[in-house]
Amino acid sequence: MTRESLAELNALEELHQDRPEVLQLRLHHLMHNKKWTRALVISRKLCQVAPECCAGFLHAGFCLHELGRTAQAKELLLKGPAALLKEPIYYYNMGCYDALLGNSKSAQIHLLTSFKMDPSFREIAKRDPDLKSIQEMI
Repeated sequence: MTRESLAELNALEELHQDRPEVLQLRLHHLMHNKKWTRALVISRKLCQVAPECCAGFLHAGFCLHELGRTAQAKELLLKGPAALLKEPIYYYNMGCYDALLGNSKSAQIHLLTSFKMDPSFREIAKRDPDLKSIQEMI
């Protein structure tokens, strides 16, 4: 149903194309298909039209990371809305980015915060290749 979903999104009037829910749906398709550069463009647009929305920042950071720009991903998340601090995925991603950037102590702190907020992240972390350098800390 991906094709049908994209056809529906494309059929929307131009004035609706930048609505946050439309951008998020389009972003979902792009990220699912690992089209990181295009997804980054859409996620940045989402950050502009809905700056209070965490999704744009989280997805833009992930896209940057997937494009090999992990330091920029971390920087972007640090500039995101305060609401990010209520999201366990924020701390998990920050932990991954710090681990890859060689900041193991900071990575551990972020990961522990994410685990406290949502214990399921601990199991994810055990299998995450981004955390290979700090597996013994998890």
